[in-house]
Amino acid sequence: MEAAIRTPRAERYDAIMVGGGFYGCAIAGYLARRGWRVALVEREAELMTRASFVNQARLHNGYHYPRSFRTARRSRVNLDPFRSVFPEAVFSEFRALYAIARNGSKISPAHFERFGQVVGMPMRPAPAEDAALFDHRLIEKVYEVEEPAFNASILRQHHVAELRHLDVDVLTGHQVISVEPLADHRASPLLVSTDTDQQLVADWVFNCTYADLNHAYGEHAGHEPVSDRFGLVHQIAEVALFKPPPPLARRGVTVMDGPFFSAMPFPALGLHSLTHVRYTHHAKWNEDGELPFGFTERCPTTILRRYLETGGGKFGRSRFAWMVRDAARYMPALAGVPLADTLIDIKTLAVGTQVDDARPILMHRDDRMGRLVSVMGGKVDNIFDIFEFIEQTLGLATPPNKGSAANRSAVSAPAAALGN
Repeated sequence: MEAAIRTPRAERYDAIMVGGGFYGCAIAGYLARRGWRVALVEREAELMTRASFVNQARLHNGYHYPRSFRTARRSRVNLDPFRSVFPEAVFSEFRALYAIARNGSKISPAHFERFGQVVGMPMRPAPAEDAALFDHRLIEKVYEVEEPAFNASILRQHHVAELRHLDVDVLTGHQVISVEPLADHRASPLLVSTDTDQQLVADWVFNCTYADLNHAYGEHAGHEPVSDRFGLVHQIAEVALFKPPPPLARRGVTVMDGPFFSAMPFPALGLHSLTHVRYTHHAKWNEDGELPFGFTERCPTTILRRYLETGGGKFGRSRFAWMVRDAARYMPALAGVPLADTLIDIKTLAVGTQVDDARPILMHRDDRMGRLVSVMGGKVDNIFDIFEFIEQTLGLATPPNKGSAANRSAVSAPAAALGN
């Protein structure tokens, strides 16, 4: 069961998480295991219902990033720790296939194979029965790879149970409206206020609001930004869901590397997801640039809500028909597959990463409020790099139980930070 909305048991904490997605939950647990008194504040009624749930549910093993060696390598390094820490959430009961298009791809089969050798990613030519699913007039080569999915519902259950066990105060249905220093110096503790008249004090506050990183106060006017502003690019992204036809029932397919598609198991709902480079992203805008659709509110969550309201909701806005029509050219078994459901939310990237598709971590201490830390990662497995960065930034000692639970995640390279 989800943690209930309630009054916190304490008004003073070692750390407060603002945002109850995967990162907020994981960092809260990480600190609570070290004996910190922690609170987590989430504006939605449940944890992990936004970007942590609305994604491809892919556990990257590097294959997806042939133009970013660092991102591919970190994905490869972090996969096994994720499997070790969250084994019940890892879904491997399908065959993962990557296909290289004959035309329009940024990479060739030779490039993909060399890249796999350098990064250490296992791949092999796909069995004939798998290769036969593709139209070979459009697909040059198909590979069988090792890349599982994850079940976001099980991850949520894991975190809810862990936070309860660790005595973390979880306040769902509360919107943070301000974060202010108690004294006029950078090391001051911080006062966190919510729209439910809660006032909490913490030595550290972590802004884990992802798309709303520059707007963590939501729509509450009259407040300065919660943190230094970051160069972000936002996209309204759709993950369409369908019941796979028999040939796809135990397969996950990705066509690389250009305006193509992925059809992946979505274990949380027992369906497959369909995403398409050309049609998944309904809109794209720079944080400080011109807003889409003539909207004037800059908060990405507000833009998304208005977009859905003015378009008849998620089904009225769905682009599944275009996605599946184009994908069926490459994989005829997809022709005529009906839409079962669709998930639409904000996807956020750091400015500049669209060129090489890199997914660096953002971890930044605020210039004015030095105890305010903003965190954003592009993939769930980035969390292990975040843990190491927190150890370095906060000067934490390695815990005695580093070999158990989520502390099993020791990694050798520092996180890729956009701030310091």
